Amino acid sequence: MKKLYPRSGGIIKASFDAKKRIMISVPLTGLIRAEWMLARYGQALPCNWNQLEIIQWMDQFSPLGFLVADARNVAVDNFIKGGFEWLMFIDHDVILPLNTFNSYNRRMLKGDIPIFGGLYFTKSVPSEPLIYKEYGASYATDWKIGDEVWVKGMGLGCHVIHRSILEVVYKESEEYTIGVTKLKKVFDTPSQNSFDPETQTWQTSGGTEDLTFYNRLIEDKLLAKAGWKNLQKRKHPYLCDTKIFCKHIDWNGVQYPANGEENQFIKEEKKIIQSAPR
Repeated sequence: MKKLYPRSGGIIKASFDAKKRIMISVPLTGLIRAEWMLARYGQALPCNWNQLEIIQWMDQFSPLGFLVADARNVAVDNFIKGGFEWLMFIDHDVILPLNTFNSYNRRMLKGDIPIFGGLYFTKSVPSEPLIYKEYGASYATDWKIGDEVWVKGMGLGCHVIHRSILEVVYKESEEYTIGVTKLKKVFDTPSQNSFDPETQTWQTSGGTEDLTFYNRLIEDKLLAKAGWKNLQKRKHPYLCDTKIFCKHIDWNGVQYPANGEENQFIKEEKKIIQSAPR
């Protein structure tokens, strides 16, 4: 299998076995909604499309508080050892629009961006878009649905990452064990409690596995090490394609955003069309 990754962050030029082009990972807790299943397996598929799907079941060996990160690490381990070119994450509560695979296929064929994803909102009322241009500064507002938005972070629930990125992160990640399974900590959900004796107070810090992963790529200069020096120089190195507008579903079947929170991100011409009499 010949590997020709970009030295300066231009175009991916990799010759892989056609059967090893993309691996799809679906982290599960054990249940899925019918709406998710219909959206996932009702996808319009590109011609000559080859995929392998790996379903990660959570079990009693997964440490409390690290379930999602552990599932992603199992997927990455299988991905690296299996020799795949692209890894796609589809979370079990993220409902894909019909044309997701076709859209992602075109982007993978173009090969100029190694890490990208779609748009979805939090499962909350009010619901907020999982699209961030700064860490700790809430969600970004300077975009409209349909835009391609360069960001510092977004949700991993409908996401694609090229092997050139994951190989570097995998190599530089510490090893840990779940039960009898040894994995690399590519994804991590940080959680820390500490006591300050001077102020006699407890301090708590935490985060999510997605933003922790994105930040690590930037802080440890792993994008440059993977050959994507142009992205490493960018303030916002990751692409969120908001045309891939997914819904976030809870166990009761409520799909978020549930109260029209997306309307503030709809372009004016679309609002006019939608409000026109029929």
